[in-house]
Amino acid sequence: MFAGSMLVALAVEGTLGWPDTLYRRIGHPVTWAGALIGRADRHLNRENHPFWVRRTLGLLVCLGITTLAWSFTAVLVSWLPDGVLGAVVTGVLAWPLVATRSLYDHVARVMRPLAHGDLAGARAAVAMIVGRDPATLDASGVARAGLESLAESASDGVVAPVFWGLIFGLPGIAAYKAINTMDSMIGHLSPRHKAFGWAAARLDDLVNLVPARLTALLIVIASGRHWRRALAVTWVDAGHHRSPNAGWPEAALAGALGIRLSGPRMYDGEVTQEPWVNPTGRDPGAAEMQQGLRLFGLAMLALSAILAGLAL
Repeated sequence: MFAGSMLVALAVEGTLGWPDTLYRRIGHPVTWAGALIGRADRHLNRENHPFWVRRTLGLLVCLGITTLAWSFTAVLVSWLPDGVLGAVVTGVLAWPLVATRSLYDHVARVMRPLAHGDLAGARAAVAMIVGRDPATLDASGVARAGLESLAESASDGVVAPVFWGLIFGLPGIAAYKAINTMDSMIGHLSPRHKAFGWAAARLDDLVNLVPARLTALLIVIASGRHWRRALAVTWVDAGHHRSPNAGWPEAALAGALGIRLSGPRMYDGEVTQEPWVNPTGRDPGAAEMQQGLRLFGLAMLALSAILAGLAL
């Protein structure tokens, strides 16, 4: 039943995305969770509290919001009918919690101005999806940032929610999105969030452990005749990434396209010396971004085929 529901969610989101008119009227489930997380951060994460108090409160917030997301959707599911109708309705309810179309559109908005030589436009578009300083990025840097976001978000925006939805249904996908949203908002090493966001960051690492590797496998499968190179780069370079999970889909994408990703980048005026993923690869541009989007589409088709097989 859950495989069919996740297939419905992918199909609806892949067709509609999350329409702007709907967003303007009711927002989005992630923004609802974000408002709750932001309120907890403002009221509980106080600088005059000792480190251990902030870490404990962060842990309680992490567990509380995850439990709330699970419990609310579990009650919702209990009202649904059984059988095919229930599976379809569950898939529709899970629709906003996957981001296939949304991710494709965001990255395509970076690629299009870059392809026309509009570096300023590409920088403005990439600033919407990455945290690094876009003013310091040349054309290759913009393409690299866009492709890294595509690879990482393929995992935590599509494969991971589908994975947890496949196992636990709507409560699983909702709880995962709550964890992932907490990590994106407070799971940082900044002075303000090093203690309060510790639990969110560690839990996010845990729940993405398997999905990140599955995403890499999907990219390898989708890479066709370049699958050996994609697999080799993944095996060698995935562990060099600063993240225990993001390096897997990024390395697979770098190998599939024959490009280098990661490397030094600037945050808040400071350069961080990150190692390269596939250091002998070429620097990417708009053409590689187009190839990356095509590869992402093929990987999502492979995921859909697997879900269809499980549903049948």
